[in-house]
Amino acid sequence: MTDLLTKQQYQALADELTLPAKAFINGKFVDAVDGGTMPSTNPATGKVLAEIAACNHKDVDIAVANAKAVFERGDWANLHPSDRKKAILRFAQLIEENATELAVMEALEAGKPIHECVKTDLPETVHCLQWHGEATDKLYQQLSPSGDDKLGMIVREPLGVVGCVLPWNFPLMMAAWKLGPALACGNSVIIKPAESTSMTTLRLAELALEAGIPAGVFNVLPGLGPDVGEPLGLHPDVQIVAFTGSTNTGKRFLEYSAKSNLKRIVLECGGKSPSVVLSDAENLDSVAENIVAAALWNMGQNCTANSRIIIHKTVKARLTGKIIEKMADWQTGDPLDPQFMLGSIINRGQYDKILTYIETGITEGATLLMGGAPIKLNDGLFIAPTLFDHVTPEMTIAVEEIFGPVFCLMEAESDEHALELANQSCYGLQASLYTANVKKAHRYARKLQAGTVSVNCFSEGDISTPFGGFKQSGFGGRDNSLQAHDQYSEVKTVWLDLAD
Repeated sequence: MTDLLTKQQYQALADELTLPAKAFINGKFVDAVDGGTMPSTNPATGKVLAEIAACNHKDVDIAVANAKAVFERGDWANLHPSDRKKAILRFAQLIEENATELAVMEALEAGKPIHECVKTDLPETVHCLQWHGEATDKLYQQLSPSGDDKLGMIVREPLGVVGCVLPWNFPLMMAAWKLGPALACGNSVIIKPAESTSMTTLRLAELALEAGIPAGVFNVLPGLGPDVGEPLGLHPDVQIVAFTGSTNTGKRFLEYSAKSNLKRIVLECGGKSPSVVLSDAENLDSVAENIVAAALWNMGQNCTANSRIIIHKTVKARLTGKIIEKMADWQTGDPLDPQFMLGSIINRGQYDKILTYIETGITEGATLLMGGAPIKLNDGLFIAPTLFDHVTPEMTIAVEEIFGPVFCLMEAESDEHALELANQSCYGLQASLYTANVKKAHRYARKLQAGTVSVNCFSEGDISTPFGGFKQSGFGGRDNSLQAHDQYSEVKTVWLDLAD
């Protein structure tokens, strides 16, 4: 699955693809009730790929009704856990068998480099579903220590209808992060993909049905946020909404919950993640390599992008030179050409927003070391990897999430000052720490205000570790790990009197 083809081969596959464009409700592709559509545009070429169904509250009502009906019938919820496991594993297998098609589809719609789609996104999607599928029949319930005359059973039950609202930066992976635990617990799922990236999620729904997951258990409603996301958040028969995206949008779902049925809300939101390089950091070549990868991966369109590089003053000059050297390995170009590590920006709005941040950084006095300009390639939306120096904590580019290939260097007077700078953010999703001192590694990792702290590397952990943020980066639960199953299930106490 992870063998790369040539640019010409990927282009030939792209030319032959049948692109899914309709909503998927109750096991069928259907038009939006009102017949609305929205264009899906290839950001690397500016060409419209397809007109995607644009759903609204009417489609939400239909999908929720079907999802609720199949849940109450027990077609999926009441299956033996081992049977749900088999279906989820078959689903993962079908994704693996169609991995090249899905990778090309995602590269076309999201502008992601095919190298990343093939080597990272598809394998991680498959592994995520396999992992949660395997856990389905291995999670034990509990008995309370209630003595001989009483029996307290702590059982878990599926919630019912689950709404998932996805971002555009990792369409397949984020779908799997939600689907894996939600399906394993026995829920019915309705996914609203990002309006820019609907097609791979629609194809997943088709494969899920083929795998034996019953009709109505997995539905996909493309559409705009106010037309689909908001109705899902307000619907009284949706028991949880799991959202990944911006903090401002995430806050709206808390309002929707309060205005409706107090549905559970799980948010994985924005970030302004730091790389913290202490005075005793070793192997600066490796540090620089990790820093650049953390900042530029997926064109910096990543909530854990390490966009604040906080470096102790004694190593800053040496490390800056190495960072610039490593940036040369991250070339930008045609997403279907596997030689390129970077592709296009997702859409015109995001492209213009990133360029505005670059202009603001220059205006506020930061020093532009690398990049800072668009790359002209056909009619695509490409921006050169951009590095700023002499950035101070109050500058806009040090405070706000840019979500693009832009990162900045900040100088710390001491290791303690570096920690202070790192924690000066309303976000707290991820942080990277570089030190050769094992005591500092433990102490500073504990003090960094982030849901995930990687030491001497950039990492988000793996499927076995919970992922989510502190402060305004997260709310209500975690993706990944067995903890993810908690948010898609309800805990019930069953109390039995055994006394004569």
